[in-house]
Amino acid sequence: MRAIIETGGSQIPVETDFRCRIPKIDAEPGKEIDFDRVLFISKDDKPVIGTPYIQGASVKAEVVSHGKSKKVTVLKFKRRLKYRKKTGHRQQYTEILVKEISS
Repeated sequence: MRAIIETGGSQIPVETDFRCRIPKIDAEPGKEIDFDRVLFISKDDKPVIGTPYIQGASVKAEVVSHGKSKKVTVLKFKRRLKYRKKTGHRQQYTEILVKEISS
């Protein structure tokens, strides 16, 4: 089964027994979490599309770890003005393992 969930302002495609990184959530590693904002489920090649969410559908997952992604460098520059500003950003994420998709 496949599904698309919404968390942290982004839509993430997931499958059962699948590891993925989502924007950071407050949960300890090893804890089981439940996503109820399910936008799409594909079961036996029969898609179910929510308006905007599917009533009664949920995705159960286990928190594996927390971390930071690679650094993104931001450079601001204005020519002939001796203006240069370099900053970086590392986005925090939570890695989850999808256990079950139910509709």
